[in-house]
Amino acid sequence: MRSKRLSTVEEQTYAVVLDAGDEVVESLTEWAADNGVRAARLTGIGGFRQVTLGFYDPDELRYDPIPVHRQTEVLSLIGDFAMPDAMPDAMPDDDVRPHLHAHVVVGLPDGTTRGGHLLGGEVWPTLEVIVTQSPRYLKRRHDPATGLALIDLD
Repeated sequence: MRSKRLSTVEEQTYAVVLDAGDEVVESLTEWAADNGVRAARLTGIGGFRQVTLGFYDPDELRYDPIPVHRQTEVLSLIGDFAMPDAMPDAMPDDDVRPHLHAHVVVGLPDGTTRGGHLLGGEVWPTLEVIVTQSPRYLKRRHDPATGLALIDLD
């Protein structure tokens, strides 16, 4: 187990409301980049017209997509933003955007649920997201054993 104190001062909290038709991952990532968010946690509720979930296959080192091609209710969206590893060829002024890692549980009309890693989705009618920014930033580093970008506390 590892830990790192992220805040000893007041954190900043934002309400981010996505509109019908917005693509969730693209919209949240763009918002975070535009607002200088380098580390944050988020929660959300709302709805999707369609959503693609993912389940990580450790043998293939990739997410298997789980498309849900119907209206769903977002029962729980949780996740975080962290900065990715700098690319070896990146220049200091390159646009390095924060990485969104989120999981979601969506409800279907019959009360059943689907859940997984959030790969993408079209918002409808709205998605209400609360983002709490940390004054320190987190960084993700590629882990060759899993193929994932994991939070590095060093």
